[in-house]
Amino acid sequence: MSVLLLKLAGPLQSWGSSSRFARRGTEVAPTKSGVIGLLAAAKGIRRSEPLTELLGLEFGVRIDQPGQILRDFQTARSLDGRESAPLTYRFYLSDAAFLAAVSGERELLLGLAEALNRPQFPLYLGRRSCPPVGPISLGVHDDSLDDALSSWPWLAAEWYRRRAARTVRLEIIRDARPGEPVTETMPDEPVSFDPTHRQHTWRSVLRRHVDVTNDLAERAGIAEHDPLSLLGG
Repeated sequence: MSVLLLKLAGPLQSWGSSSRFARRGTEVAPTKSGVIGLLAAAKGIRRSEPLTELLGLEFGVRIDQPGQILRDFQTARSLDGRESAPLTYRFYLSDAAFLAAVSGERELLLGLAEALNRPQFPLYLGRRSCPPVGPISLGVHDDSLDDALSSWPWLAAEWYRRRAARTVRLEIIRDARPGEPVTETMPDEPVSFDPTHRQHTWRSVLRRHVDVTNDLAERAGIAEHDPLSLLGG
């Protein structure tokens, strides 16, 4: 199997998995449904069309820069001021960066990588108001999803890396495989994006961590904090 790596970074992102009515939340990391939707947009697959070739992809994401939760309070009124729309709360991730990966047949992934470079529809990070910064595709690699998420260089912004320690622990969230312990389940396994009958099922998720080396911390002279060193001896 091969793996397609994606860099998901931008001023704002929003990856909802259970948003309802006037409250539109976001998960702390990209959802499988959101990333499959992004790939479908790149390929030019319309919402009413089947997602057949994308449904078998294995998905995982590494949280390289978690960002901060941002709440946007919205209201609207008619032009004459007589009617008002319901008040809504929309939540976003600000200044976040993620390494996402999808694993599947190499030919399919090569086609997706090409589509990301020349998308048929505009690409966005969860919502239309959240465009990505720079190219999304990091290419197709002959590697396992786990190894790719563990070994790829840290994607956090330079200013963020300069403030971090020499060794940083990053969280990886991926599809749980048969027989593996399940950390949690999420309602973000896409079945159909058809607006008249949108369908998602529950996805079993496994969470783990990986340590990465932060070279910029060494250049900035940041050392690991050792309070016992003050005792001498």
